[in-house]
Amino acid sequence: MSRTLIIEADGGSRGNPGEAGSGAVVIDGSSGEILAELGLYVGVASNNVAEYKGMIAGVTRALAIDPDAELHVRMDSKLVVEQMSGRWKIKHPDMAELAAQARALLIGTPVRFEWIPREQNSRADKLANRAMDLRASFD
Repeated sequence: MSRTLIIEADGGSRGNPGEAGSGAVVIDGSSGEILAELGLYVGVASNNVAEYKGMIAGVTRALAIDPDAELHVRMDSKLVVEQMSGRWKIKHPDMAELAAQARALLIGTPVRFEWIPREQNSRADKLANRAMDLRASFD
């Protein structure tokens, strides 16, 4: 049985578009141990771009930790979850480009996307806000 890694990802923008940042947490699915926390300073962007970039950063880190893991991506962005699950069309060119980047990363990787309420995504949200406050990426 392969290992499951949970990725909690978030993104935000102060003004839309405005100063934007993303955050991601990679968690071991069986032990609950936090394996990585990262923040990404995005610059001026929409909140949706920041959400996608947070998910991509989390997936990239999870695959670096264990390239054979099954991934469970949890986000409070209905847009990203529904688009990546193939249930919603992607009309905006920026979103289409980011979704294509994410799909290319995920080729051959079992992945499940789940929408969670904002209150359940506070770890990733804190990291996104820290990246915006610092105007810097970190891990």
